[in-house]
Amino acid sequence: MQRDNLARFGLIALATDLTIEGDAARLLPANCRLHVTRIAFENPTTRENLLRIGPHLRAAADLLVPGVGLRGIGFGCTSAAAVLGQGVEAAIGDRAPVSTPGGAALRGFRALGVGRIALMTPYLPRTADLVGDYFQAQGLRVVRRHSMGHADDREMAMLSPDEVVDFALESDHPEAEALFISCTALPAVPVIERIEARLGKPVVSSNLALFWAMLDIAAIPASGPGRLFGVRTW
Repeated sequence: MQRDNLARFGLIALATDLTIEGDAARLLPANCRLHVTRIAFENPTTRENLLRIGPHLRAAADLLVPGVGLRGIGFGCTSAAAVLGQGVEAAIGDRAPVSTPGGAALRGFRALGVGRIALMTPYLPRTADLVGDYFQAQGLRVVRRHSMGHADDREMAMLSPDEVVDFALESDHPEAEALFISCTALPAVPVIERIEARLGKPVVSSNLALFWAMLDIAAIPASGPGRLFGVRTW
């Protein structure tokens, strides 16, 4: 096979996600290529529906350019990854390092020296708690949980930039050292710097964290919005 000068990554996205590929195009540098496969998902975003994703992860991963080397594989669902935990990595296998939005956010907050966060989600409160409880179990203190109350990730993707900014500002807490904006379907990446400028603290979204971590693990230099893209762990 001819030598490949591109850094290739794989992504397993939900069938209903309208946002993640656009964010990837904003965040991955020109020497990278992203190969995407979709996995079935039935709204609403309940724990039961999220758990149903797990058995399908290996088959989805096997569809990612078979026989071609990948520098990393991302799983594009924050709440499902929180519910499935280490089962995500176990299901996908060891073909390449696996990143999830929650695990990527934890890596990013460690790099930023953050131990206390406010959590903003577009979900129903019970779904938001799945993410908040995941962070708490990993040793990150969640000082506020604020939910927009949407049950369908396609609705979340249709929120306007101003709606995302306004709710992010409402979600902050004085004790929080950073704000985490959950959900790969939420169009938050384009407004990260607007929110950081208003809050004066790091703001990390699911997609920002996911693609930052994939690049960080692969030791690939990149620039991007927000304070997180200004740090590296290597």
